[in-house]
Amino acid sequence: MTVHRRGAKLARLCRAEVFLLAVVELSSGSVVMEGGFVLPVDDQISNYKNILAEGVERLKAMGFSPTARLGMGDAGHVITEVAREIDANLVVVGHRSQGPLARWLFGSTDNYLINHLQCSVLVAQTEISDDQFAQLLTIPAARS
Repeated sequence: MTVHRRGAKLARLCRAEVFLLAVVELSSGSVVMEGGFVLPVDDQISNYKNILAEGVERLKAMGFSPTARLGMGDAGHVITEVAREIDANLVVVGHRSQGPLARWLFGSTDNYLINHLQCSVLVAQTEISDDQFAQLLTIPAARS
């Protein structure tokens, strides 16, 4: 939710187009989730499709006309490819804390994006309450 809210806030202020991307990271037919849970890829794809659909509906309710896509593969590579394809000016991503071992084994998507994208990257970490978010959306959009 942090990512959607930060992205929606910026999109509202800048009158920007919104593109939602979820990436299922594949690994031998199953996906390791936070907490070490292993899900079959088909279940993970279904979960991500539901999350994307929910995000689209929330953004539509705010007056946006978002585009959504589900990607497969390494998150950093997929995000970079899509950002270049759509000529993104800003990529907003969430951040999930990782321990040193996980960072060493899997790398940091945030770091990869910062080093490989030609556009700006915003890593959303701060939670915004529902009330704060509602107030932020009442701020008039920037004038061109």
